[in-house]
Amino acid sequence: MATSMRRRKSEVTGTVTPVYETDRGKLVNSRIEDFLKSPEGKALKGKVNLIVTSPPFPLLTQKKYGNETGKEYLNWLKSLAPNLAALLSKDGSIVIEIGNAWELGEPVMSTLPLEALLAFKKTAGLHLCQQIICHNPARLPSPAAWVTVNRWRLKDSYTHVWWMSKSPRPKADNRRVLTPYSKDMKRLLARKSYNSGKRPSGHDISPTGFLTDHGGAIPANVVDLVDTRLIPESLLRFSNTGWDAAYRKYCEEHKLEAHPARMQPGLAGFFIQLLTDEGDLVMDPFAGSNTTGAVAEELKRSWLGVEAHLPYAEGAKGRFLIETREGQLPDRDGEKANDDISGS
Repeated sequence: MATSMRRRKSEVTGTVTPVYETDRGKLVNSRIEDFLKSPEGKALKGKVNLIVTSPPFPLLTQKKYGNETGKEYLNWLKSLAPNLAALLSKDGSIVIEIGNAWELGEPVMSTLPLEALLAFKKTAGLHLCQQIICHNPARLPSPAAWVTVNRWRLKDSYTHVWWMSKSPRPKADNRRVLTPYSKDMKRLLARKSYNSGKRPSGHDISPTGFLTDHGGAIPANVVDLVDTRLIPESLLRFSNTGWDAAYRKYCEEHKLEAHPARMQPGLAGFFIQLLTDEGDLVMDPFAGSNTTGAVAEELKRSWLGVEAHLPYAEGAKGRFLIETREGQLPDRDGEKANDDISGS
């Protein structure tokens, strides 16, 4: 991959400061509210093919990555909706991952995340294409107080992912994210015969209806990024821990705090492949460690990341570096990277 990290001097336009850029994209340090008001933000209207992001969750306590709390979260996300939707192309989509929240001091789930997403959809005038569940059975048991201490609840192992769009028929092709066939399906294809006929459900199955090899199975709307049997082959390279290992190492060596709530690269890759073509523009308005940008670069999409917390933006450079046996961090072309590759 042709990726070069170019050094940038401090450049500030209003409150938008470029941090670094690659051959395909760049990351800027700014609150998304300020970026949308900037000349660069205004120039993006109608040009973004996909927004894929995980906004700060409505946690009960304030975090460094800028989450709002309580009802302020709903109003904050709602206020961003029209301007973010305006960035989308006519056939563009916005994919938002949002985690679960709990009421303060009680083993009771909060409905605030769902209320906020519905308010976002309505205010932006978007269509809900599909709800996807991102299941991660390997997650540590949480919330700990109610799961491992008092044993009153089951562990929380999923997040909601909402796919919305301007048009009822946005750009999408599930053939790009086919999952491997099961052993039973492989045997069926090899046998070239099937028990056709009517089913109790009323469906009439033709003799050859399930005998065409499409190269894989259509994935379900429950995405499991831990079980490699369920991951599209095109996304397997994002399922290992190498991406995070290089990122964490970079943050440690440069004394930068790692983002505490990093998006899974396989999740970003799944929707980037499903909803965009090579060369399309992918944006993350809450870039964090810039998983979205790094995956978009790997998949030959243009990208733009906006991150409000400068240390996270600086640490996100580690997404574009890979570890060698000598422990050095070259760029993805295999050439040694300059340690001073950045803006301010």
